This record gives sequence, structure tokens and C-alpha cells, in this order.
Amino acid sequence: MAEIKIDDPDVPKTSKAFVPLENNPEVMTSLVHKLGLSPTLAFHDVWSIDDPEMLSFVPRPANALLLVFPVSKAYETSRMEEDADKPEYDGTGAEPVIWYKQTIRNACGLIGVLHAVSNGSSRSLIAQDSDLYQLIKDATPLQPIDRANLLYNSRALEAAHASAASEGQSSAPDANDDIDLHFVCFVKDATNHLWEMDGRRKGPLDRGQLGHEEDVLSEKALDLGPRKFIQREIAISGGELRFSLITLAPSFG
Repeated sequence: MAEIKIDDPDVPKTSKAFVPLENNPEVMTSLVHKLGLSPTLAFHDVWSIDDPEMLSFVPRPANALLLVFPVSKAYETSRMEEDADKPEYDGTGAEPVIWYKQTIRNACGLIGVLHAVSNGSSRSLIAQDSDLYQLIKDATPLQPIDRANLLYNSRALEAAHASAASEGQSSAPDANDDIDLHFVCFVKDATNHLWEMDGRRKGPLDRGQLGHEEDVLSEKALDLGPRKFIQREIAISGGELRFSLITLAPSFG
């Protein structure tokens, strides 16, 4: 495999590439169920974060929230500025959230999904005889680059991803295409902190304290997470940010 340097800000062009996952709740749900997550959880579209009536259609509590948006020059600039003075993350084992550095090209959707299922209450709903359970168990005590290499070399993960990528409704792009869409995951930890999880950053980002009963779709979580993110990007770019949201929450029925 290609040598990965821990201080690389982006995924090297020499890294292996996956066919990008379609931003589709059915595709994401199929992936996590294949890997071993309980069928009691599924991904759902979130059509609005400002309309209470639209939000009422989403099952609760919401365990994780995936924000999908096009990477812009404004985003890259703000990302690098915020990360500039941060130390490289070195959490292992007892960390409040499990974070994965992305070292596979076009795998930000997969990394986002792994952040969603590896943290919060979702983790307790993974079958103990599954590939996903073993992968998270093996990854937890490792340093970030070793954890990333574990994902990089996992045949079970690659096979499940390839299967899910073929299930989308649109024609799948080539694995080596440059894709401008990116996934960021928001999760709540055991101490009620909201975390922004992005494999292209230097580590997980603590976005603030939530109440015990507040999930990632609560008003406070939305203000600390996706709303602040979206407002910042719009302010920097001077235009409208195209984005979509899906959440990991109880299955319908």
C-alpha cells in the first residue's frame, strides 16, 4: 500500500480509491446492515432543519447526522485555518469518540458512516459476531494512523462498500474520478458532547455540550453543528450552499 504521512492534510493521489457512495439512505442502510448493525436502526433523509413539521417525520432519537456538501475554496480555506494551530490527534482507547483518519480516496461517505455507527448508542447495537464489531474492536486501541491503515487493508470493509456502491439509483462514477462532495458526521458522546467527525481534519472537533435528553436533531445540536457550519460557509462564499442531510435513527415500523 502507499505510505501515508500522518501530517498530510489530504488523501494522497497515490492512495487506493473507492467508488463513491451515493448520498442515499437506502444505500447507507444496506452498507451498515451488511457489516453487522442491528436492523432496528436505519438512515433517513432529513428534508429540513428549520421546519418543525418536516423534522417531525424523522424517527427519534437521532443517533448521528451526516451532512453532505460540495467542497469549495471557501470550505478548504476555513478548514485549514481552524486546523492550523491544532495538534495532530493521538487519541486511543479511552477517547470520548472513535475518530478515523481518511486515507482512502473517495471514501468520505464510508468514513462518515463508520463515525456514525462507531459512536454513541449505535455502537451497542452492533452484532458481536459481525465484521463491523471486530473492526471497531481492533481499531479502538490503535493510534490514528494505525487505525486508518486497518481500515485501508480491511477486505470485509472494501467488499461491503463495493456492494453498497453498486446499489445506488444513479450511475456510479469511476473510483479515480475527482469527487467534490464531502461527508461530515455529527455524533453525541456518553457525556452529552456534540462532536464534528471528519476524516480530512486533524481529529474530532468538540462543538459543545448538549442536555441529556437532546439528540443530534435537537435545536441546540442543530445550532452547534450543521446550522453553524452552513451559515459559516454561506458567509464566506457569499452565496447559497447546496447541502443535504441524512440521519441514523430508529427504523420505521
